[in-house]
Amino acid sequence: MDEFDRRILQRLQLDARTTSEEIAESVGLSATAVQRRIKRLRSEGAIRAEVAIVDPAAVGQGLTVIVGIELIQGSRTDLIDRFKRRMAAEPQVQQCYYVAGDHDFVLVVLARDVRDYEALSRRLWFEDANIKRFSTTFVLDPVKTGLQVPIA
Repeated sequence: MDEFDRRILQRLQLDARTTSEEIAESVGLSATAVQRRIKRLRSEGAIRAEVAIVDPAAVGQGLTVIVGIELIQGSRTDLIDRFKRRMAAEPQVQQCYYVAGDHDFVLVVLARDVRDYEALSRRLWFEDANIKRFSTTFVLDPVKTGLQVPIA
């Protein structure tokens, strides 16, 4: 990846709808060269997806919750993998991190309200025999929800 690729990625992260012509003008390449590079960056996996970022509150998911999960058997790979698959399949789980530290997993979860979160937690965690405990932190103000990767 060269400096042109990095500058292209920086522009696309700000707005994936930026045209090849606009990017070309800002990075000093032709629009055709920019299109070829974007195609290559997609095929190599540097660009994983191009999505619309939806405001959760606008679609009735106004509560953000950070959840720490501690497993009873946190060293069994089959149980860890099962938990990962379950979280990956759950639409309200926005982010799931397998971590080292006080918890085995840290999640970012969206819910309509506290009752909706309670129902979700009962379904996902109370009914899982391998969950030792979970802790819940309610987000009061999402000061920054970063989606842009720093590109050096």
